[in-house]
Order: sequence, then structure tokens, then C-alpha cells
Amino acid sequence: MFKLPDFPAYYGFFDKLGWLALRLGSLLVLVFLLLPVLVIMPLSFSDSTFLAYPIEGWSLRWYEEMFHADEWIRATKNSFIVAPLSTLLATVLGTLAAMGLAHTRFLAKGFVTSLLISPMVVPVVVVAVSTYLYFAKLGLNDSYLGLILVHAALGAPFVVTTVLATLQSFNQNLVKASLSLGASPLTTFFRVTLPVIAPGVISGALFAFATSFDEVVVTLFLAGPDQVTLPRQMFTGIRENISPTIAAVATLLILFTTSLMLTLEWLRGRRK
Repeated sequence: MFKLPDFPAYYGFFDKLGWLALRLGSLLVLVFLLLPVLVIMPLSFSDSTFLAYPIEGWSLRWYEEMFHADEWIRATKNSFIVAPLSTLLATVLGTLAAMGLAHTRFLAKGFVTSLLISPMVVPVVVVAVSTYLYFAKLGLNDSYLGLILVHAALGAPFVVTTVLATLQSFNQNLVKASLSLGASPLTTFFRVTLPVIAPGVISGALFAFATSFDEVVVTLFLAGPDQVTLPRQMFTGIRENISPTIAAVATLLILFTTSLMLTLEWLRGRRK
């Protein structure tokens, strides 16, 4: 049963009423945001060829089609090629950038920090168009390399922000002690610094992976027929032929993304 918390003695009737209203409002907003996500999941188990309620019969045919159709298999393979590689690149570059920003002081530090995290605030379509025009001159359009580079640029700001936040509470005396005992800077980083900031690095990497795995706008501009990812294949399916297979793919993506977020929350608990 729902039980009210033990309010302080100075809480009056309206304070308690405001507390309840705030919690109820938050719950309603949460339900409103989650309802579209939850509605699509039962449709993936429908035996109908249309996305419609009520569901008359249940079947796993759309999951079977997803695992046997060549276009979905190719899209899944591409997603698991681009996302891990772009995450690795974003994690390495983002961690190095955060280390440099945290340990140095210079006049344009604020500008450089803003520049590094700008992909988080710049509209993705602007990034897509500008990158398409620039990569066209370099011959990187319709290639895995071009797609990986852009996805890494979109994911790196998340690594920078999470690692910078972790470094705020990092004790620099640990580094000084390691260097005074004869360890090289590289050894100190891998044996002292990295294990301490690992939760922040992993959190940023998970955000970067989710950003790359779910990205569709940049992929529409840069990817060719051989680099179609799952989100782009879903977009193509919705535009040309709405099939319940899309609901099956969406359900798996929801579960996959949810598992990443749960892992992130577990890491935050470990940090605390």
C-alpha cells in the first residue's frame, strides 16, 4: 500500500498537498512519455500485417522475418560495426580532451570546452548537411570511415562531460605520489588515473554508443546502400511499407537501450 513519508513537524496541510501534487504530476508526465514506447511493444507480437489495435492474434512471425530478411541482417551488422568503432574513437579522444582541459589553464579554455561539446547543442541536420558537403570533397561519403568519424564526433561530447565531472573529485596527489615513486606518466595514467575515473569513462562510452546506435539523420546523408544501419532501415520501412517487423526491431532496440541505461545507473551507484 502507498504510505506517506514522515513529514517534518513544520509541514502544514498545504505543504503535504503540494508534495502529493508534485509526485502525482511527475508520475503522469512519466506515463505520458513512456506510453508511446509501451504501445509499440505488443504490436510486435501481433499476427496481423498491419500495425493496429485491437490485437486479434499473437505470433513471433515478425521477429522471425527480422532475423531472416537480408536487409535487416545487413542493417544490424552495419550498426554493430559503426557503433562500437565510433564509441571507441569517441571514448579515446573524449577522455584525452577531458584530461587536457582538467589539468591545464589557458585563456581560451572556456571557448575550447564549448567547441568540444557543441555537437550536443547544434541541430543534427546542420551537422549532417555540413559534413556531407565537406566529406564529398574528401571522398568519404558512402563509406564506413566517414560514418564512424561523424558518429564519434557526436558521441565525444558525452565522454568529455562525464570524464570532466569525474575528474573534479579526483585527488591529484595520487598522480604526484606515483610519479615520485618512479612511474612514467603513461604507467601512472593506466595504473592510477584510469581505474579511478573508469566509471565516468564507461558512462560516457555508453552514451556515445547509444548516440551512434540510434542516430538516423546523419546516416541518411552520409551512408550508402552498403552502410544502411538499423535506424535508417526502420526509417526506410516506415516511408515505403509499414510492416510490423519495424515494431519488432523497435522493441529490441528499446530493450537494448534500456539495458544500457540500467548499466549506467549501476555504474553511478558504484561511483557513490
